[in-house]
Amino acid sequence: MATELAGAIQADLAALTNEASRLAVTPAIDAAHHAHPGVSFTQSMKDALASVDQDERTAAERMNAVDSGKSDDLVGAMLASQQANLSFSMLLQVRNKVMGAVDDLLKLPV
Repeated sequence: MATELAGAIQADLAALTNEASRLAVTPAIDAAHHAHPGVSFTQSMKDALASVDQDERTAAERMNAVDSGKSDDLVGAMLASQQANLSFSMLLQVRNKVMGAVDDLLKLPV
């Protein structure tokens, strides 16, 4: 059972890593030539926030179902909770990188 749990956690971690790579932002040298129609950083961040919020809600629902006795899927609830935790951690790392980039831009001489 421990190996199954470890395998599931590794699969979730791989999925989150792929999602982080998908959300990676490339620097825009010339926005007119590199912009993708309909894709913006703001929308990507909103989607990421919505995804993290949904993960948190799903984990809470699963934990409440286990706590109330409606479900006996403790492993599934724990995995959902771990996925929500990893999603939130990833979002915090993205936020920290963005804030660092903004600080660097503010320090640039005009």
